[in-house]
Amino acid sequence: MGFTDKTVYEPELTPVQKVLQFVWDLVKVVCVSLAIIIPVRYFLIQPFYVKGASMEPSFYDHEYLIINEISYRFSQPERGDIIVFKYPKDPSQYFIKRIVGLPNEKVEIADGRIYIYEAPDSKVKKMLDESFYLDPDVKTTNSKSWVLGADEYYVLGDNRDYSLDSRGFGPVYRDLIVGRVWLRGWPVSRAAIFPDVIYP
Repeated sequence: MGFTDKTVYEPELTPVQKVLQFVWDLVKVVCVSLAIIIPVRYFLIQPFYVKGASMEPSFYDHEYLIINEISYRFSQPERGDIIVFKYPKDPSQYFIKRIVGLPNEKVEIADGRIYIYEAPDSKVKKMLDESFYLDPDVKTTNSKSWVLGADEYYVLGDNRDYSLDSRGFGPVYRDLIVGRVWLRGWPVSRAAIFPDVIYP
């Protein structure tokens, strides 16, 4: 039995054809990469660069964070969450703060502490125990109270004496919240994933 050599030899590409082939391969790689990166960047996670001292000691100036944007598509923000949101008075700016008051609650600041009423007309209030993330000696200044609407959140910086937050600009609407801080990537020595806050 004989065998027939059916190998087909393609002609060698010219220099111009090689360049065009390289460009075409590069275009395909870029397109596939963008198809993966763009949805991740705009719909799942987003980098955020800390500016200022309002969240010290939790976050310091120039730290690099990754924001989880997808979790709030399926659940609502919770008390204790550290969020990035658009500044209510100038949506082109982004702020980072911690949620202390939830929709339909009444938040009261008195004697350096935070008190939560589960309903605006309730007479029962509970002092918010923030020992999970604040030193016990930290006091929250500017005594006041605020009744939150159905889609409003009361936010404060962890560095209470040096934070522009809901005490100054009021509550943050739900549609201004970009996402929740998921992890700190830089500096490497302080890299960490941030769990849910468990209040006593």
